[in-house]
Amino acid sequence: MLVIAVMNPKGGVGKSTFSTNLAGYFASQGHQVMLGDADAQHSSRAWLSLRPAHLPLITGWEISDGNIVKPPKGTSHVVIDTPAGIKGNKLDAILKIAHKVVVPLQASMFDILATEDFLKKLAKRDEKCEVGVLGMRVNARTKAADQLAHYVTQLGLPVLGYLRDTQNYIQLAAHGATLWDVAPSKVEKDLAQWDELLSWISKK
Repeated sequence: MLVIAVMNPKGGVGKSTFSTNLAGYFASQGHQVMLGDADAQHSSRAWLSLRPAHLPLITGWEISDGNIVKPPKGTSHVVIDTPAGIKGNKLDAILKIAHKVVVPLQASMFDILATEDFLKKLAKRDEKCEVGVLGMRVNARTKAADQLAHYVTQLGLPVLGYLRDTQNYIQLAAHGATLWDVAPSKVEKDLAQWDELLSWISKK
């Protein structure tokens, strides 16, 4: 079973957007997927309630007060959407079961500063889980992307890629859908941005 935790102590960086689309990718590949919602706002759970029955199944998994229970038998992939300000027992419990941690991060100085201490702690942890940073709402060809990459690599963490700022994610989310639930021709540019990211996630 592969467990991916999506974390950033700052809110509004795109954790739920990434989490739901990652779960959608796994489901599109025929995996038995659970989307864990550790956020008090329950954004992922609300998204699941909108998901049409004809789309590949993603099962919800509510995580409260840091209580992590074993997923049901047959689950092959788990994506955990975590809240802003995650720390303490809840953080430790999730890191204990995670194989990989993805930190969505926007390229603004405010976001970088708000996430700096968290990234430094992740970089120094003894857990076996791998940690990578994903640039959110970033044009990969801009100076902002270069600055983000420079900052992250200084911490000894990889930049897994960049996801552009597009209405595709917003419009699909409103219908409980993901990039992998529509014709590839409609989201071609977005799918291409996931290639390296998915390679890192899938690599054992």
